[in-house]
Amino acid sequence: MTQREAEEIASWHYPSDYAFYDMEADKEDYEEFIDPALRKHAFSVWGQGGLIGFFSFNPVNDETVDIGLGMRPDLTGKGLGEAFLIEGLAFAAHKLKPAQFTLSVASFNHRAITVYQRAEFSIVATFMQKTNGGEYEFVKMVKEVKND
Repeated sequence: MTQREAEEIASWHYPSDYAFYDMEADKEDYEEFIDPALRKHAFSVWGQGGLIGFFSFNPVNDETVDIGLGMRPDLTGKGLGEAFLIEGLAFAAHKLKPAQFTLSVASFNHRAITVYQRAEFSIVATFMQKTNGGEYEFVKMVKEVKND
């Protein structure tokens, strides 16, 4: 991911409750994303409409890769998330060859949780996390990787 791409993504603003995911909503997350020295394992995703999203693939250990992702706000809620996720996971599975993927998502985000479940992620825990000036419930999800 280039610096220009990171800056563009960091300026995205999501509607209503999903503004929770605005990079600017949490100073620490914003600084980590915008600083090239701190922005590790981040990849931009381009499509016909230009820059459409991003993934971060953070190895936890030899077996597990934790993922973060986001789509451009005007593309969310239109049934594109599952294909976006599957393509990103295929890329990471090929490059990193993990035994499993993990991710965390705010528990209010039923739309994303449904997408993750369709992609064969399972809920394994809930936890509280301080972010965006408060403490919020998150869901931890895991997907086993089928290696051929």
